[in-house]
Amino acid sequence: MNKKLVAALSGGAALVLALTGCGGGGGGNKKLDDWAKKVCDQMQPQVKKIQDANHSIAGVQTEEDSKKVQQTDSAAFQANADAYKALAGGVDNAGAPPVKDGESSQKNAVKALNDLSAAYAGLKKRMDGLDTGDKAKFAEGLKGIGGDIGKLSSQSDDALKKLQSGDVGKSMAKQPGCQKTSVSPSAGTK
Repeated sequence: MNKKLVAALSGGAALVLALTGCGGGGGGNKKLDDWAKKVCDQMQPQVKKIQDANHSIAGVQTEEDSKKVQQTDSAAFQANADAYKALAGGVDNAGAPPVKDGESSQKNAVKALNDLSAAYAGLKKRMDGLDTGDKAKFAEGLKGIGGDIGKLSSQSDDALKKLQSGDVGKSMAKQPGCQKTSVSPSAGTK
């Protein structure tokens, strides 16, 4: 019943991992490295919250009790809304990266992250409003929510990619808080 939702959330998780797993080494730009450290130090705990929330949704994908699915997904959507809001705040507080078009990239990324936060808050509201007494209606509602999550991922992708492009991405990749290995879920965890 919840498989499409889980598949859609995987796209959102991939987006966050892309943001935190920028590739490449690169030369040294102290101001840019300092900026990246400021962003990345705040990023890792939020990415973990998003991953944990998405894991909880995956954990109920075969659950037959609509009420339990609703409660789990609602809590996960709230956790995602809070985490994306905190990510936006972290990028905003760090200021613009000291690169060409840095201010524009920062503003676009902050807006994209805030939009994600608001969208997840909206999904929570919709999830809370689903009728758990009618399994067919509930499943249909889940399907609609899953489709909207897929759209969210692609809408925010561009701004985040722009933020992490070029030298900014290279500086972020050097920071422990932004390295994929530090935030990847391990196979055995729930």
